[in-house]
Amino acid sequence: MWLISKEIEIDAAHYLRGYQGKCARIHGHRWKIIIEIESDRLNELGMVKDFGEIKEAVMKFDHQLINEIEPFTEINPTAENLAMYFCKKLNAKSVTVYETPTAYARYIQNQ
Repeated sequence: MWLISKEIEIDAAHYLRGYQGKCARIHGHRWKIIIEIESDRLNELGMVKDFGEIKEAVMKFDHQLINEIEPFTEINPTAENLAMYFCKKLNAKSVTVYETPTAYARYIQNQ
């Protein structure tokens, strides 16, 4: 069994719809996203997944207002929802999304 991990940092803004507090206004974070992908086999190149492909999926959010990117035009771009989105998009074992250096959400996919 192989487990690969890619850690990516992006700068992006968001706001929370329906939230009663300061996070209802547009604000930014330096998000740290850790993606872990597990596999019992390697592809024809000897990889679980190309690290560049993982980075590309995350970097489309860099320097963006996350609320303007599907599916976050409809759902709140919370750390929890971002973790689930990346986990499902990349078929990952788990994704951890740090909103601040001390606050994170982790989504673990049942496979």
